[in-house]
Amino acid sequence: MNEGYWKLPILPIDTGRYGTPEMKKIFEEETRVQKMLDVEAALVWAHAEVGDIPKGDAEKIASVCLLQHVKLGRIKEIEREIRHDVASLVRALAEACGPSGAYIHLGATSYDIVDTATALQLKDALELVETRLGDLERILMQKAVKYKNTVMVGRTHGQHALPTTLGFKFAVWMREISRHIQRLIQCKQRVVVGKMSGAVGTQAGLGTNAKKIQDLVMQRLGIEPADISTQIVQRDRHAEMVCVLAGIASTLENFATEIRELQRPEIGELSEHFETEKQVGSSTMPHKRNPETCERICGLARIARSLVVPALEDVTTWHERDLTQSSAERFIFPEICILTDYMLFLMTNIIENLHVDEQRMLKNIEWTQGRLMSEAVMMALTKKGMDRQEAHELMRKLTLKSEVEKRQFKEVLQENKIVTKKLEKKEIDRAMNPMNYLGTTTIQIDSLVKKAMDEQRIRD
Repeated sequence: MNEGYWKLPILPIDTGRYGTPEMKKIFEEETRVQKMLDVEAALVWAHAEVGDIPKGDAEKIASVCLLQHVKLGRIKEIEREIRHDVASLVRALAEACGPSGAYIHLGATSYDIVDTATALQLKDALELVETRLGDLERILMQKAVKYKNTVMVGRTHGQHALPTTLGFKFAVWMREISRHIQRLIQCKQRVVVGKMSGAVGTQAGLGTNAKKIQDLVMQRLGIEPADISTQIVQRDRHAEMVCVLAGIASTLENFATEIRELQRPEIGELSEHFETEKQVGSSTMPHKRNPETCERICGLARIARSLVVPALEDVTTWHERDLTQSSAERFIFPEICILTDYMLFLMTNIIENLHVDEQRMLKNIEWTQGRLMSEAVMMALTKKGMDRQEAHELMRKLTLKSEVEKRQFKEVLQENKIVTKKLEKKEIDRAMNPMNYLGTTTIQIDSLVKKAMDEQRIRD
């Protein structure tokens, strides 16, 4: 078989089908190895700062802690022999450092390096996700304002319920994203932590300056030290992160599902942007314009949620540590970050370029011949002294009559003596106007857009 065949990528992230270049770069093997070298460099610097090793040797090691000096190919060559990834990196680094290599990895265990390097990767990844969330929040804010008076049918159980506005829908989505931003910021404080605590967390190998060394290393790297750890940073932190990101993915699926539903030809109120010049909707049906990007988000959200279970299972560890987390996390962390970031990127583009058919929205309001205004009429009757339960039962019967006879609800109302005794024609007309039954819609939109803007200013 052709040798080049084995070099072909297998997973769709690797083929380039999914993921943004910015996030994928964070999880490239070269980036990960460089982060580990950064941790080793910070460790020798800290040792030198407290007087454990000569500063000249620390400077020499730090200058070599670059992939241009410590070749990835050499690390892998050593790993094939000794079957230990971190020890292979340490040996390759020591080879490149000459005599100064004797001070590399002093007092550290493998996961001092791995977990701290992971924290550096996750810091970059979560900052990118936070930026994406902020971008989506801003787009939704703009759409909420633009369409705050665009009346459409509100649906519950898939049925016409009461009038709402498209802007109100966008405002609801905006605040869901706002909450995810808050969750991510809080979670990031617990996830982005490193450690330099040795084989079981006691810091025995680091000597009397152990705590200061850990603080100096994390200070150098720009992250916080874990308050306490065993041989690993405890995985409740990472499980929380995966749950937060899976929650974001689920929210995006919720948005995508709504757009898919409203793009059905029989509804036709919203639709994804479609490149009419070149885009193909179907290989056999030329007329098709499928909501394929929304469908892609829905499918990827399922993969994101599937990563929650192994992340939670990784919280369980034997004693001070075992190796069960390692293999799972090689999948979990890159996948959950790459997919969530990608879905946010897609959804932001979808919302920004969303096609809105306001005329179809108005037409759909008339689909039930005015029956969706039955609650408004019921409330108008109660204001004129009618018992609420009696008014509800009357409206139930009259809406059924309208539906069975396929007649406008207003006509049925105007023929009913109980209704006309309580309400004049202009009062019936007012109650039947969807624009008059939007409650505090615009007030809520304006208030929550202002709140989101204030929160953004505080974050910025």
